[in-house]
Amino acid sequence: MVERAGSGAVAAETSVVPGVGQRRRGWVLAGVAVVLGGVLGFHRLVPNWPGRLGSLIESFLPWGGVPVVVLLVVALVRRSAVALVALLLPVGMWVDTFGGLLLPGEEGGGRELVVVQHNVSDENRDPAGTARALADSGADLVALEELVDPQLAAYEKALAADYPHHVVRGTVGLWSKHPLSGEQVVDIKPRRIDEGWSRGLRAVVRSPYGDVAAYVAHLPSVRVGMSGLASQRRDESAALLGRAIASESVEPVILLGDLNGVVEDRGLMPLTSQLAFAESGFAFSFPAAFPLARIDQVMARSATVGHIRTLPATGSDHLPVVARVALE
Repeated sequence: MVERAGSGAVAAETSVVPGVGQRRRGWVLAGVAVVLGGVLGFHRLVPNWPGRLGSLIESFLPWGGVPVVVLLVVALVRRSAVALVALLLPVGMWVDTFGGLLLPGEEGGGRELVVVQHNVSDENRDPAGTARALADSGADLVALEELVDPQLAAYEKALAADYPHHVVRGTVGLWSKHPLSGEQVVDIKPRRIDEGWSRGLRAVVRSPYGDVAAYVAHLPSVRVGMSGLASQRRDESAALLGRAIASESVEPVILLGDLNGVVEDRGLMPLTSQLAFAESGFAFSFPAAFPLARIDQVMARSATVGHIRTLPATGSDHLPVVARVALE
């Protein structure tokens, strides 16, 4: 009798404990899902210190969909109803933020310009081939960064036939099928950077649909290290560029550039707060070997940036991006 009672107690214990453990794991998964949903939906509330943590999270925010899928698979395997319900939060947040980028975008209309943005790399070994690939896109405007001698001459020669109008200031340039005027340097140089640094320009494009103010910019690079995201100079340069665009009198405005940041990054808010960006397409452009983020941007005011996509790799460590900009 004692042995049978003991065996029953052991059997009861072994039958209850696994169920308790499974429920606990379900609640853990649910907790992780809620935290992930909070980060996706309320990333602006994450403090930017220490180490610009908020900007760092925002730089890879689209990839938040990956852990959501992993959690979903684990919840299904464990048959955890509470985890599946909790996952509705991050799924909804991700779809609300990035779901539109999965759509194909509307067909092009009449009043639009096709634009290409490309950081060609100052170590590009095939500038002529890169230029020909960009010209084959048929774009109205081509913006290039990291233009250095002797590669600059190769770009000018290769693009001359398709783009009779161009302007270069410092290491950035704009090639256009339409006449340009009002070319000038835009000073976006942060403090404590050498005097020779020049990465911004502005020109007026005499398009068939009227004048368009075009800006080309290359913001300072950011680095991820033990202390976090080093983006102070990038943020300072973005603020200077934002002030210049805010005072622009010509409408519409198109900004093309390697901004060294994604549109979700709060460091680019001086620009994203006043300019529209792509309504569809992820177009991850960097690094070219395994693109993780779109830091090459097309933005506009008094215009709509439609679907944005990447072009095939060139001799650069960035991929070119091409977009259609519908003018209002």
